Amino acid sequence: MYKYIIRRIILFIPMLLALSIVVFGLAKAAPGDPFTGKILDPNVEPEVYEQQREELGFNDPIPIQYLNWAASYLKGDFGESIVFNGRSVQSLIVERFSNTLYLGMFALFITLIVAIPIGIFSARNPYSFLDYTATTFGFMGLAIPNFFFGLVVIYLFSINLGWFPAQGTVSSTDVSGLKEIFDRIHHLILPGITLGLAGTATYMRYMRSEVLDVLESDYIRTAKAKGMTEKSVLYKHTLRNALIPIITLMGFELGAVLGGAIITEQVFNFPGIGSLFIGSVVNRDYPVVMAISLFLGIAILVGNLLADIFYSIVDPRIRYD
Repeated sequence: MYKYIIRRIILFIPMLLALSIVVFGLAKAAPGDPFTGKILDPNVEPEVYEQQREELGFNDPIPIQYLNWAASYLKGDFGESIVFNGRSVQSLIVERFSNTLYLGMFALFITLIVAIPIGIFSARNPYSFLDYTATTFGFMGLAIPNFFFGLVVIYLFSINLGWFPAQGTVSSTDVSGLKEIFDRIHHLILPGITLGLAGTATYMRYMRSEVLDVLESDYIRTAKAKGMTEKSVLYKHTLRNALIPIITLMGFELGAVLGGAIITEQVFNFPGIGSLFIGSVVNRDYPVVMAISLFLGIAILVGNLLADIFYSIVDPRIRYD
């Protein structure tokens, strides 16, 4: 097990190298730079902007730009934002990281507490009224785009009923202590439900399918024949094996959690990493775009490693020799 983890960590090096090349290449393949595609000050001579391009290294050969960029990252220097008045990329990400993390974890919590119980119940009572209802909900959750569902809940629960705020993370900067905690949770409910909708539908369908397969296995019939209770069969044998695909999904979910679902953050004007990313793409703030892209790629790699580790915990039959 430990040897496998060490091998996977060593494999991170070429994978990170390939990831960095892809991220840098895609950023450079995009047309224009921060000085194009927008209205510039007509009182500033074009030579000034050209000088700024030269100072930022935009005129250097692509391999030289990549090496300089990679060397800076290895030193922990992510560069400075071109759009946000020269602020460091690291400060911009750190400033919004907690908001995205809270939103992602809240959405994942909603997904798990709703999807897993409903998926188990649907599998234990197939073709029942609740099973058909859950299946319908699953297909609707997969079919409805996040931005549309977000607009619907804003209209219903924020504009019409006034139960929840439609944007932001806190009502006022003056709140603190428990009031701030409850205020943040209040602001998280609508975007959290919106972000967790598609995940809930996916997890529920996977859970139902896997529990049905496991319940039809020979060792489950043997356990029942030996007189084991339904509760013991479900939690000691069925659930542990059915959780394996859920763990696979959660490995990829780590990158999605940290990404903060760009569309959801835009709809709710939520100041997270996702909204920072889309704003940087629009403004061609490439240092921020490349830093966030690389950060999310690393998160997905780490999530897959954690998923492999949890495999052996959930299913003792899995061995890494």
